[in-house]
Amino acid sequence: MARAREAFDSAEDFTVGIEEEFALLDPGTRSLTPRYEELALAAAEDDVLAERVAGELISSEIEIRSAKGDTFADALASQREASARLARLAAEHDVLLASCGTHPWSAWQEQRIIDTEHYRRLDEQLRYVAWRNNTFSVHVHVGIRGADRAIAVCDRMRALLPELLALSANSPFLDGRDSGLHSARTQIFTKSFPRCGVPDVFGGFAAYAEYVELLVRTRSIQEQTQLWWSVRPHHAYGTVEVRICDAQSSAEDSAAMAALIVACVAQAALDHDEGALPDPPAGRLIEENMWRAVRYGLDGKLIDLERGEEFPAAALADRLLAWTGPARTALGLDPSPPALNGAQRQHRALAEGQSIEEVYAAEVASAQHSHAAERVVS
Repeated sequence: MARAREAFDSAEDFTVGIEEEFALLDPGTRSLTPRYEELALAAAEDDVLAERVAGELISSEIEIRSAKGDTFADALASQREASARLARLAAEHDVLLASCGTHPWSAWQEQRIIDTEHYRRLDEQLRYVAWRNNTFSVHVHVGIRGADRAIAVCDRMRALLPELLALSANSPFLDGRDSGLHSARTQIFTKSFPRCGVPDVFGGFAAYAEYVELLVRTRSIQEQTQLWWSVRPHHAYGTVEVRICDAQSSAEDSAAMAALIVACVAQAALDHDEGALPDPPAGRLIEENMWRAVRYGLDGKLIDLERGEEFPAAALADRLLAWTGPARTALGLDPSPPALNGAQRQHRALAEGQSIEEVYAAEVASAQHSHAAERVVS
C-alpha cells in the first residue's frame, strides 16, 4: 500500500488507458468459439498487438488494452490501431469479433477458462461464480495525482455508476432469450462476484489502505485485481478505473462512452480541488438507481439523489455533458453518445419481428465494420 500511495502521488493528471473485451465467434454460427490461445500466439508476431492483447477469463474472449495516453486522443488512437489490427488478424484466422455485454445464446457450461496462474486461482476460488461470468465490458483508466484525491474521486464516482451503466447498457439477451433486462451482464457480474459493484465510501487513502491490508492479512485476496468494484483505484497505474459499462457494439459508441467517462472522472477531480464535491450518498440509494439502470436502462427513470426525485434516464447524456463542461473544455473532449444505446436498439429490433439471431448478427456486423479500419472518434 505504501507503493500504491507512491504511484498516485507521482501520477500525472488525466492520462488515459482504455480496455475493451471482445467475444470470439465462429463465422458460420456466431456462437462463442475458444480461439484465444491461437490468436494470442499470432498476435505475438505483430509489433503492436504483442503489447496490446491480453486474455480475459475464457478462451472465447480477448482483450485489447491501449497504450497509456497523455491525452484521451492519444489513448484512443492507440486503441483503434490495435483493434483494427486484431480485426484483421481474427479474419485471417476465420474468427469474428463481437462486443455486446453478453453472448445471446452460447452456454457458459461449454466455455473453458484460460490456463494462466491468475485464472487458475480465480477458477479455484470462485467456481460457479467465475464459470457463469461470460460477460464483456469496457474499462477506462484516468490518471489522478494524489492518493487522497484519487479516493475522493472514487467516492464521487459511486453515484455516477448507475448513470454510466444506463447509457452503456448493451446486454439484453442471455440463455437464448430476452432477459427483460437492459444489462444482464451487470446482474451476472456485480451481483455474484465478491467485493464487486458499488464500493463503500472511504474518505481518504488511509482508510482504504487499512481495508486492503485487512483483506491481505486475512488471506481474503492475493492481489489488488481481486477488488472487482465498478470503480476502483488502480495501485500500479495511479489511475481511477471505471469498470461499470457494457461492451459497446461499435468502435464509435465505445469511444463516446470512454470520452464521457474521462470527462466525469476529470470533473470529479476538478470539483474536489474547488471544494465542490457533494456529500457521498448512501450505498442503498445508489443501489436503487443501479437496479433501475440494469432493468430499464435509458427507457426508465433514475433518482436525482441530491433532490430526492425522479428524472427520465433519457436525459442522462445532456445532464452529464452539462456537468462536465469545464473538464471537457480543459481536455478538448466532445463525446457524442448515440440516440439509442445497444439495449434499446436490440429490443426495438426484436419488437419489430427480428429473431434474436438476426438482431445479434447486426450487432456483430457493426463491430466488424467499425473495427476493420483505424479511426479516431473524439
